[in-house]
Amino acid sequence: MAEAEVCRIGLGLAAVGRPAYITSGRDRDMGAARSVADMRNRTFDVLDAAYTGGIRHTDAARSYGRAEEFLADWLRSRPETADVRVSSKWGYRYVGEWSMDAATHEVKDHSLQAFTTQLNQSRALLGERLDLYQVHSVTMESPVLTDIDLQNALGDLRDTGVRVGFSTSGPHQADVIRAALSIGVNGARLFSSVQSTWNILETSSGTALSEAAKQGVAAVVKEAFANGRLAPGSGDRAPGVQHAMRMAADLGIGVDQLAIAAALHQPWRPLVLSGAVNASQITSHLAGAEVELPMTSIDALRDAAEDPADYWAARSQREWS
Repeated sequence: MAEAEVCRIGLGLAAVGRPAYITSGRDRDMGAARSVADMRNRTFDVLDAAYTGGIRHTDAARSYGRAEEFLADWLRSRPETADVRVSSKWGYRYVGEWSMDAATHEVKDHSLQAFTTQLNQSRALLGERLDLYQVHSVTMESPVLTDIDLQNALGDLRDTGVRVGFSTSGPHQADVIRAALSIGVNGARLFSSVQSTWNILETSSGTALSEAAKQGVAAVVKEAFANGRLAPGSGDRAPGVQHAMRMAADLGIGVDQLAIAAALHQPWRPLVLSGAVNASQITSHLAGAEVELPMTSIDALRDAAEDPADYWAARSQREWS
């Protein structure tokens, strides 16, 4: 793989830091071994495979169970990984207590107190390795868009040298991106990075991400595989998924590789996060970065997109497993 393409793949740890998540196929991909020790070992294996493959960006969050802890332990045990860039997020708390059938797995809180508490927790684990700290899943209702004290606290963090960003979720991502990027603190834009859901099925954030990139704001794609819907063997019968699978088959590649290639092709040149849970997925996702999609395929992919409201309504009903 070309060096430039390796640098545009990152590793998100949402699926390996806690036993349950909303990605399809976890029983097939992970099995039943989900103790803390099992998940720590799995995280190390995936991080090792990612590093060997050339991936140099990792993304965690306070709500990803023990992902920050596992990542911090891995970084300490691998002195050669000084070139890995580390990002994390605050704004949700993990409350699942390592239970597969917890009634609630995470709780959202975008208050100033939550930011202060979670920043201290992230720093206690990741220390000076923390390069980018993001507000987790900003929506139009989030206090971060209106709370001046919170914005000033984020600005103070920015001024220490830690980059400040935000992630988005929901059918109004484009509106959130534009609103957040209009915020300034001490005469400078507050946010220098935006992490949004973009995939073959949900493309509504694309125009706003393009606008952000033109302003010099880094764009990061999460959920490129639509929480497992765009993964081999997903069994999803939705028309858009079936369309993508037929296209992938015609090209002789996996649908996950099509998803990676489509995201990397976007003119705003995002960093695309792999949410791999094993080394074979890392290999497949890195291979997807090498795929050169013909223009006819890029045009045809537009037919796979779903209505954002329908996409997010269905996502909100996904079960943790």
